[in-house]
Formats: sequence, structure tokens, C-alpha cells
Amino acid sequence: MDSLKGKRALVTAGGQGLGKAIGAALLKRGCSLAVHYRGSRDGALESVALAESLGLNAVAVQGDLTLDADARRVVDEAAVALGGLDILVNNAGDLVGRRLLPEIDLEFWNSVLDVNLKSMMLVTRAALPYLKAAGMASVVNMASLAGRKGGHPGSLVYSAAKGAVLTWTRALSNELAPLGVRVNAVAPGFILGSSFHATHTTADSAEKTIAGIPLGRAGTPEDVASAVAFLAAELDGFITGATLDVNGGVYCA
Repeated sequence: MDSLKGKRALVTAGGQGLGKAIGAALLKRGCSLAVHYRGSRDGALESVALAESLGLNAVAVQGDLTLDADARRVVDEAAVALGGLDILVNNAGDLVGRRLLPEIDLEFWNSVLDVNLKSMMLVTRAALPYLKAAGMASVVNMASLAGRKGGHPGSLVYSAAKGAVLTWTRALSNELAPLGVRVNAVAPGFILGSSFHATHTTADSAEKTIAGIPLGRAGTPEDVASAVAFLAAELDGFITGATLDVNGGVYCA
């Protein structure tokens, strides 16, 4: 469990749900942690307290990652607090709301793309000098089963954004490989306990979705966190440009 001892990670949207579970998984493997949050301050501070209980360095940093200035500040504050960055987990994202095509206006379109894709670009661009300086570094992007299959009705824009994350991951892996930076993605399926499904999925829809999962259960935030920690720990590994699907067998690439 000390596979990340001495390493330094920034997890975006780390104050709740999947991000919080990812942060805990990295801490338990010995990694120091910068927890970004936008509104979930209490959850971010709980992660900092967990780090301190384990004798590890951690900091919580607030910001709106759809703004270039905030993204740069969050990354810089994280790197200063930790003494650099070896790992970036781009977890920030949201469905925002369910809308069918006739209901999609440009404001909604842009808001979904901004939180899921633009923020990822801004943070990764700001973090690159630190990741490059680390010598061996890892970026893990959070995609989604929706980016593979298209998602349920009303998730058209979100699915398009997450599909773009898959392509962004492949393209970025080629660009950053010569710099010693690996780039991979994790694509979760139906994960109970995540704020996403607590907000956007009804009980009836959840029941029907679980019935269609070959493994016979919903995923947990810890299932996703373990996959992220595995990819993050491969700092000197040979995996890059890959997407690890965590969906109980619903989709097999």
C-alpha cells in the first residue's frame, strides 16, 4: 500500500463523491495530496484531516476550473504546497442537467463542455511544467461509460464531452510521452454513492440499470478509486493512451 510513497498528486473536484474516494486511495498508498474543490469545502478539509492522520502533507485549494486564472492559481498553489506534482487526476465534471436536443441552447451546451472538457485542458496545461519537471509523471482523466455508449436520454451534451475526453486522452498521450508523462483515462459506469447519480438518476432508473449489469451490482466510488490509483502508480510504466473501463461488464472495449 506504499506504491505512491513520496509522490505528489492534485485531484480536481476532490471534495466529494468519486474525487474524495480517489484522494483517499492515493493517501492510503502514501501520496501527498492537493484537493481542489469549488463548493465542497467540508469534504476537502476532511481529506486534509485524513492526510494529517496518516502523517502526510495535504492542502485544499478552491477555484472555478472553467476560468483560466483560477485553473493556473489552483495548480500553482498545489505545486507550491506539495513541492511539485507527479500526478494529476482530472476528475472535475458534471452532467449539469438532462436536456433533449430541442431543449439545448448555446448557454447549456457551453456550460457542459466547459466543466467537462475546457477545465481539463486548462488544468493540464497549467500543470504540465510541474509534471515535466517530475521526470516521470501520470495524468488520469475521468471519462464515462456515457462517452462509450452515448448515455441515457437527456445526456447528449455530456456524452459528447466525455467522448471527447477519450480522444483527448489518446492525443495527449502521444504528445506528452516524449516528456515522460503518461496519460490515461478511467471510464466509470453506474456508480452508487457518487454525487452524479444521487443528483441525476431516479431510483427506478437505478434499479433498471443495475439489472443490466453482468456482474449483478452497481459500482462503488472505491472501485473507481482503485482503478485511478493503479494508473497513477504506473509512473515508470508502459501504459499510456489507454482507457480503463469500470462498469461491471456493461461495455467491453
